[in-house]
Amino acid sequence: MLTEILPFSFELDTIAIAGASLWSLALYIGFSPVNQWVIEQLNRWFNFAERSLYTSQTEFEKTRKGRESQNAFYASLFSITPFLVVGALCNWGLEISLGESWGISTGILACMGAGIYELGRRDGESSD
Repeated sequence: MLTEILPFSFELDTIAIAGASLWSLALYIGFSPVNQWVIEQLNRWFNFAERSLYTSQTEFEKTRKGRESQNAFYASLFSITPFLVVGALCNWGLEISLGESWGISTGILACMGAGIYELGRRDGESSD
């Protein structure tokens, strides 16, 4: 369908996309304190950057609550970006060293391990 619309063709390596996504999910879950820190920093930066767009303090305060909620949403969405980059590097390293078939299977194992680790970490925090 895309080849009918676009005058050129391109191929996407679906195995690499799946492997990088699995690794980024594992890193996102496994390093949740880092994830929360990234979200807070992005939220601070979005709020600071948006403040510079307003010249009037009254106009800025009028829509502050809605904009801060929107910035928190965008910060949570964009917080996956560094994990996608590192996940793609992990997948690439595995493909180089072990072969192409290992990226997805080790990504699944890493997701399961990160999920179990995160459950244990949260249980340890709640018992303190």
